[in-house]
Amino acid sequence: MTDPAAASTDTYRHFDLAVYARVYEVREMADLDWLAPRFETISRYVKFNKIYLETHRDMIVADEKAVRRVRGFFTDRGIRAAGGITVTVNERNRFQTYCYTNSEHREKLKEVAAFTAGLFDEIILDDFFFTNCKCASCIAAKGSRSWTEMRLSLMGQAATELVLEPARAVNPGVKVVIKYPNWYEHFHGLGYDLQAGPRLFDGIYTGTETRDPIASGQHLQPYHGYAIVRYFENIAPGRNGGGWVDPGGIRDADRYAEQLWITLFAKARELTLFDFRLLLHPLKLSLRAPWQDRGDTSFKFDVMAAPLLQSDGTLAENATLAPVAGHALARADSVLGELGQPLGTACYRPYHAMGEDFLPGHLGMLGIPLDLRPDFPDRAQTVLLTESSKHDPRIVELIKKQLTQGKTVVVTARLFKALQDKGIRDIVELEVTERTATVSDYRMGWFDTCHGEAAITIPHISYLTNDSWDLVSGESTTAGHPLLHDAAYGGGRLIVFAVPDDFDHLYRLPPEVLRRIREVLLGDLYIWIDAPAQVMLFVYDNDTFIVESFLPRPVTVTAVVVKEAQALRDIDSQEVISAESLQPPPGGKDAGTRRFPILLPPHSYRVLRLESNARQA
Repeated sequence: MTDPAAASTDTYRHFDLAVYARVYEVREMADLDWLAPRFETISRYVKFNKIYLETHRDMIVADEKAVRRVRGFFTDRGIRAAGGITVTVNERNRFQTYCYTNSEHREKLKEVAAFTAGLFDEIILDDFFFTNCKCASCIAAKGSRSWTEMRLSLMGQAATELVLEPARAVNPGVKVVIKYPNWYEHFHGLGYDLQAGPRLFDGIYTGTETRDPIASGQHLQPYHGYAIVRYFENIAPGRNGGGWVDPGGIRDADRYAEQLWITLFAKARELTLFDFRLLLHPLKLSLRAPWQDRGDTSFKFDVMAAPLLQSDGTLAENATLAPVAGHALARADSVLGELGQPLGTACYRPYHAMGEDFLPGHLGMLGIPLDLRPDFPDRAQTVLLTESSKHDPRIVELIKKQLTQGKTVVVTARLFKALQDKGIRDIVELEVTERTATVSDYRMGWFDTCHGEAAITIPHISYLTNDSWDLVSGESTTAGHPLLHDAAYGGGRLIVFAVPDDFDHLYRLPPEVLRRIREVLLGDLYIWIDAPAQVMLFVYDNDTFIVESFLPRPVTVTAVVVKEAQALRDIDSQEVISAESLQPPPGGKDAGTRRFPILLPPHSYRVLRLESNARQA
């Protein structure tokens, strides 16, 4: 099999690629005899046209002559060089950041900012421009304020006085970019200000690392890497520079590759690989997925197969992450030009809000593409609101306005509960109680029932008979419990979604229930999918879409299309998929639509286009 990375040109057609080098490696790069062979090895697989050279991390500052020498090495080879700063005292000590009430640290950062601006016209601040310090000085500075209030104020001042002003004093044209990490739900508590910060800096950047969803600190789901790019694009339109991926915490090479192409499917302009050292690290990751260690050894990873395995199935000598990245990036680049602008159901998260943290990532894994926004999406016909929306004091009135315009608002049960004494019961007099119910059987109307393989626990909703109606209910031995509940108001529909407190339970919902949830939430789109959980859907405005499976087994996904289409064409293979002549599922909304079966191998994606008059290739 030919490795697509080996056949690619010097640059990718649809995105820029950057590699980040820490100050530790920058110091070693000063020995050009050390650097040259490593550069040649990496560039054999990944076609990067930009290098970020870090000048500071862990109180270590690079030597100016060394940085200039390394910068010249890359610019002589047509690779743009930018500076990087990581503001840590000791990253290994729980990411120990600078103390911004410490005068020595403040002066040090001014010096580093000025020094770096004297070497580069672009600087990026890596993940750690926040504060987690609670020393005596910080406690005194906090006073009666909350830590969030104190840190937002302190870091806003630090951005201006310690970074931007010193850098611009040396280099008035310098572009200073802040790279935000992946844990956006908690930013404000550590001083990251998504509302004011993007206005201070010349650009922002997006951490799309999702790593291992079980072992990682925030348990981020793979879809998070897509959703966060779109969220930051809505925060700073046109100024979200790109996505940033590292291999930390992953247990197999597929998980690394998935992070790369999901970032690009979100239409990131640039992708940064962290870091120069890790791209060359010998691959010691498992060739088999965790489930295969339990006895299933029947399949090999698609991404692993081409760049890493020899004909006898053993690891090749060049088994590092560089060929994995090259293979994944070349595959993605071959289809990105066919994709329009991303579409999704509007989901409102106010600035500095918390509640049902990282739920959008789990919903995305149910095949529900979302358009996460910091402003209320009043133009959308369907709006999803999670508990975080309670932080907007206008939220009940905004909901009412949508409903009286004949639109649909879907609220989670936890949001309804937070608002049920703040006016939302003026729309419908239901109550999200303190009780819970454990269910594994579901009813969607009188006769449409299904069974889930594992039980889930949901909050119990009490409502007035005939005032509002269940769309889906979970059934225990003697009672029913609303899972998806529908209330009319002013010509619109308020739908309450009883999301389990354990978001992992969403993956236990049977396909019949997931179908109903998608029908409600994806009413603004021209397509949804009929599939089990952990199959994602990405939709674009030019009749293209992507389905991606994270399941360890082959799965057939049905694309349900609500606009005229005679066939689907696989953009990569050119295979034509004809519509099935099947009746829609009982009680479903998709009567009159066309249904297309799509076979997905384990851990794979397909890029497809709707076609009106396709002929078999």
